Amino acid sequence: PQPPDEVARIGAEIAKALAALHRQKVVHLDLKPENIILAERGAVLLDFGLARHAELPDLLGEESSVPMGTAAYMSPEQVLGERSDPASDIFALGCILYQLATGEEPFGRPATFAGMKRRLYHAPRPPRDIDKAVPRWLEAVIVRCMEVDRSRRYGEAAHVLSDLRNPDQVVVARKSALSNERAWGAIGNLFRRTDEKSLVGKAASSAVRAGPPIVLAAVDLANGSDALAGEVRNETARVLAARPDSWLACVTVLKTEIVGKTPDVDESGRLVYLQRLVALKDWARPLHLPEDRISYHVLEAVSPADAILNYAEHNDVGHIVVGARSSSAIRRHLGSVSTKVVARALCSVSVVRLKAVEEEKRLSP
Repeated sequence: PQPPDEVARIGAEIAKALAALHRQKVVHLDLKPENIILAERGAVLLDFGLARHAELPDLLGEESSVPMGTAAYMSPEQVLGERSDPASDIFALGCILYQLATGEEPFGRPATFAGMKRRLYHAPRPPRDIDKAVPRWLEAVIVRCMEVDRSRRYGEAAHVLSDLRNPDQVVVARKSALSNERAWGAIGNLFRRTDEKSLVGKAASSAVRAGPPIVLAAVDLANGSDALAGEVRNETARVLAARPDSWLACVTVLKTEIVGKTPDVDESGRLVYLQRLVALKDWARPLHLPEDRISYHVLEAVSPADAILNYAEHNDVGHIVVGARSSSAIRRHLGSVSTKVVARALCSVSVVRLKAVEEEKRLSP
């Protein structure tokens, strides 16, 4: 087994490569350790012999109905002959994480069709049952990747990437099939569904899966939640409504004068960091998002723009919402945070301004 930090690092690199692949409408369908190279620039995926492009004919699928892939890492829907869903790669990633964390393959290497179908009904041992050194958050990520029902898996590889790089945001209380042996195995074959495809759920539509679903809302709370912060929240709500599968990362930057400076402590002894975190959660509360669709991050940095951009690139963010303050001599000379974000971001950016409010203040005596 690998140390948890190393499992998370390797898994994040693979997830980032998968996210890039899926954005090109390609599903690998044979993800396994032998088909991955960890290079300095990140994970490189190999052997696309079984891959499928969403907009091209599936010639392999037309030639044979036999499950294609590597038995140890094959998703339940692949076992049943489906070859079109990026969720299959996420399941395989979960199997790889399981193997890295425990030293064991979750389903062994079955050589028969009946042996491969067992994963629809019988769950592998939970990782922490094998090794208590596996953190609960990492087990939760692995479990979610390996759900039989695709609707319960991560919707996007980018979300797996974000959870592996931000363990504090992982919801560890989720009930999983791995903890109850999927009930099917415990009850026995008498109650198995005759329609096995109903067990794996339905694939998400191609429209829903277009592009990374992570939305970053960058909000300035240095002076509390003001009108601009409220408008950033409103715009964030509109962006989220357009992507029902999206997931929100709320970010605020605690600006420091020196790199690595310890955050200030106020008179009551509470860290400014914690105060800002509470304010960030208060700001996001009106969005009414479930806890598995939102996370909160207080970044400490000399440059707020650099902090936002680094987070976005590191976590494969697909859309940034940021507020823009009114112009000033300093901002004109050094460049505003929003200007820098727009100029350098590798994703879409929505800039929110309070033009009417600012104009009213400018004209008032």
